[in-house]
Amino acid sequence: MNQNKDADMLKVAIWRGKDRASGQLHNYTVERRANQTVLDIVVAIQREQEASLAYRYACRVGVCGSCAMTVNGVPRWTCRTHVQRVIDVADDGVITIEPLRHLPVIKDLACDMEPFFQKWQTSGARFQGERSRHDPLPAITPDSPGRKEANEAIECINCAVCYSACDVVGWNESYTGPAALNRVWTLLNDARQSERGELLEKAFADGGCSSCHSHGNCTRHCPVELNPSQSIAGLKKSGLFGLPDTGIDTGPKTR
Repeated sequence: MNQNKDADMLKVAIWRGKDRASGQLHNYTVERRANQTVLDIVVAIQREQEASLAYRYACRVGVCGSCAMTVNGVPRWTCRTHVQRVIDVADDGVITIEPLRHLPVIKDLACDMEPFFQKWQTSGARFQGERSRHDPLPAITPDSPGRKEANEAIECINCAVCYSACDVVGWNESYTGPAALNRVWTLLNDARQSERGELLEKAFADGGCSSCHSHGNCTRHCPVELNPSQSIAGLKKSGLFGLPDTGIDTGPKTR
């Protein structure tokens, strides 16, 4: 490596601190390598220059979502974000890496995910069936209306990128957020889900789907190309016209 050539080095600014109020950006330089990702940069700085740098990652192949950070103002999975993709739009050629928005900071780039998951709980976004092991399993075919709707939204892995991208979350602390509402929509389209009417009522409670301004940032930035905006629109439509038709007769249940 020739450190005298700027082309061989990357300028990086990383947010450091234990809370939003007192943290600040720290500047680093990192050797530029072929096929380098933003996560590669963070790892290199932690291993070679700043051993106390805190961040999260696990799989490094775009499966777990735990490496999500804000890169040049945009929430991203850093393991799938190549340097070449962001360096061309970086201010003054500096790649700026910060924690996700709208979440408390534990330290540096590591955020506390508790508020995100707590909103899942309050929205009722978890499967609840009412059939026992003695009941026959309902035949849910891939071409049923409910299955089609659920399949388009079910691959969320809770990385919180959409939550960070959503401006309404920043304005309204009570807003459930796109990830939880997206999950509610999959459950409303699941013929096995019990008390679907109550689940829809929760979706329209204070901070629910009615708070969405339909900016579309959740859909624009979803790393797995889901469409939470469409899911939330489905919830709003269901509030006006009734529960979605799953197209499945689940049959009698054991009492």
